[in-house]
Amino acid sequence: MTTSTNITWHEGEISRQERSQLLKQTGLTIWFTGLSASGKSTVASALEQHLLHKGINAYRLDGDNIRFGLNKNLGFSPDDRTENIRRIAEVSKLFADSSAIAITSFISPYRADRDSARQLYADAGIPFVEVFADVPVSVAEERDPKGLYKKARAGEIKEFTGISAPYEAPESPEIHIRTDQKTIAEAVQQITAYLEDNKYI
Repeated sequence: MTTSTNITWHEGEISRQERSQLLKQTGLTIWFTGLSASGKSTVASALEQHLLHKGINAYRLDGDNIRFGLNKNLGFSPDDRTENIRRIAEVSKLFADSSAIAITSFISPYRADRDSARQLYADAGIPFVEVFADVPVSVAEERDPKGLYKKARAGEIKEFTGISAPYEAPESPEIHIRTDQKTIAEAVQQITAYLEDNKYI
């Protein structure tokens, strides 16, 4: 992959702070991570709906959906997984910079990749809220709504996270949810309470 040269960042006429004041909203990203079938997308969808009904501009970026377009040229090798997360970190930061709440739902199995995403936000001064949708592999495998674990066990899917590829759990996420022990509504309430406590909404 080549690197762009002879380019210059073009500042706009409005600062992030001014945009936030005009829109009466703080931009940030809520980054869901967890195994396939951990409930990431389900809780993320419910959270998006909840925030929108509260009059808060929120938009969900889902791992599978992104691979239909922006990341359709990426597979599931370690390098492709890293590039997948790099791209979505940049895209979600644009949403957050616009004062929207970006809600990302990606397995994002490597701690280093999530740390890189977090650092991108830290450098930009934009809040980054990591949500660990935590379930044991056995529970995720029992759920298996897409039949992926069954295929992975049969050797039909290579490099499947939790079976034949690693998942590195977050060490200190802002929010830790055992999705096998909480309802969807309870999970959304836990996240909402965190956002309110930290004056993000």
